[in-house]
Amino acid sequence: MEFLTAALKELTDQQVRYAPAQRRREQAAKATKLIGEIDPRRLYPYPFVCFRITDFWSEAHADLLIPGSDLLSDLAEFIRLAGENLPAPTDEDIPERMYTLDELSREFNVSTKTIGRWRVRGLVGQRMIVNGRRQLGYPKSLVERFMRENHDLVERGRNFSRLDGDERTRILYRARRLANAGGDITEVCRRIGRRFRRSVEAIRYTIKNFDRECPQHAIFPDRRVSLDVQVKEMIFKDYERGVPVETLAKQYDRTRLAVYQAINEIQARRVMEKPVEYIHHESFEVPENEAVIMATMPGEEAFQAACLTMTAPKDVPAEMQHLYRMPLLNKEQEQHLFRKMNYVKYRVNKLRDTMDPAAAQTGDLKQLEDLHAEIRLVRDRLIGCNTRLVASIAKKHANQFDNLPELMSDGSISLMRAVEKFDFSRGNKFSTYATWAIMKNFARSIPDEKTHRERYVTGHEDMFEARPDVRTDEQEVLAQAELVKDKVSKLLEVLDPRTRDIIRMRNGLDGSAEMTLEQIGQHFGITKERVRQINVRGMKQLKDKADVKDA
Repeated sequence: MEFLTAALKELTDQQVRYAPAQRRREQAAKATKLIGEIDPRRLYPYPFVCFRITDFWSEAHADLLIPGSDLLSDLAEFIRLAGENLPAPTDEDIPERMYTLDELSREFNVSTKTIGRWRVRGLVGQRMIVNGRRQLGYPKSLVERFMRENHDLVERGRNFSRLDGDERTRILYRARRLANAGGDITEVCRRIGRRFRRSVEAIRYTIKNFDRECPQHAIFPDRRVSLDVQVKEMIFKDYERGVPVETLAKQYDRTRLAVYQAINEIQARRVMEKPVEYIHHESFEVPENEAVIMATMPGEEAFQAACLTMTAPKDVPAEMQHLYRMPLLNKEQEQHLFRKMNYVKYRVNKLRDTMDPAAAQTGDLKQLEDLHAEIRLVRDRLIGCNTRLVASIAKKHANQFDNLPELMSDGSISLMRAVEKFDFSRGNKFSTYATWAIMKNFARSIPDEKTHRERYVTGHEDMFEARPDVRTDEQEVLAQAELVKDKVSKLLEVLDPRTRDIIRMRNGLDGSAEMTLEQIGQHFGITKERVRQINVRGMKQLKDKADVKDA
């Protein structure tokens, strides 16, 4: 479950990380009491909520009003996280009546699976020890409140057990017809549930129970035979090309869950195959250091402002102007970025050590993807801010090497390797380390190139040099294209984020293929007509901005 209010997520992170165990237990109890007083239809000020949980009246987010329905969900998540890793109390230590899972199931004549679904809908439970066993308990006050606010849901759960034989037969008959027509179990259960006014879970349970009792006449035969790696690779490739999961499920005669599991497994295997090397530091082992390590770079605002105003000197050729997009970093900024990059790599390795590709979870893969994106972001900044160093060293060796762009390309590879190998904990400035790495590479590569040229002489150099070179300068063309792309990116900054993303997708400005209005609408959850309107409005804003600049 995710937080619906960012301020409460921030409060929870602070309390879970820094509050002692006894304090967290008290706060969880106060949050449990507060849940019993919340009206889903009202708005609640954040300082009031913070005070009720922590006894501290916060000045932060003073104007924030939280809907009661969102607050109920977030308080339940607060209770769950605050109670993690705490010794569970016994049922005698808890002042009010606590239902165990089995007791609650008997009390309301529903299955334990139904109660599990109620937990997702807001039924709050907490860990406790009963008869020496650790299990989940439900406070009586919160159970009664949940029953009052979800009367229809509770009644549907109770009615599930009273499914008569005639209705069961009609459900199974209709399920078989829909299955023979090509429907998957999810769609079949949804349609039958609407027709018979039953929950989807009740229909699914009825069908699966019949298939288990009568496998020779099963509506959805058992598909436990696992997919081989080649089929999983094919599913993943189709998914990467944009084929919907529902289509893949029908194509391979599998459930959507099985398709997602295959996709996650292949994605996890690819992630696990890529080694992630890092420079370890003892500060990585202390969880309290994470906030400092992952914080914004010192002087971030000044750095961003300098990026917007950076211009290349007039005497710099077009193919070299991209070197002046970012300002140089000071030593403190370098230390922060290198520590952050290596710490994120450390987290990637720790997460990978706990992952099993065959049982990879979507959340873990998303977290790995975000961590890799953070690594690329920091690494690109370190490289971009030090590219001028490569040009400076390459120019000094240009007399011995005629092809300056090729020499710079060779030096850039050395710079990338130096970023990966630099040990920030030794206190040296990165430019010193990178200079020696680049010069060492030049000392090896330049004599080799000179030997190669002297060995393979054509004997017609004078003739080749006398002829005019009418070929297109590829470096200059690429540099000009890069400048145009840079100008377009800066021009797009005047638009709001959604309009900017829509224009990029519609015109393929992010390097991918152009997307249709319908595809973009599916991505943002809006109609294609709305996408067209936003695109037209954004293009007009860009045209007006360009006209002003030209004037």
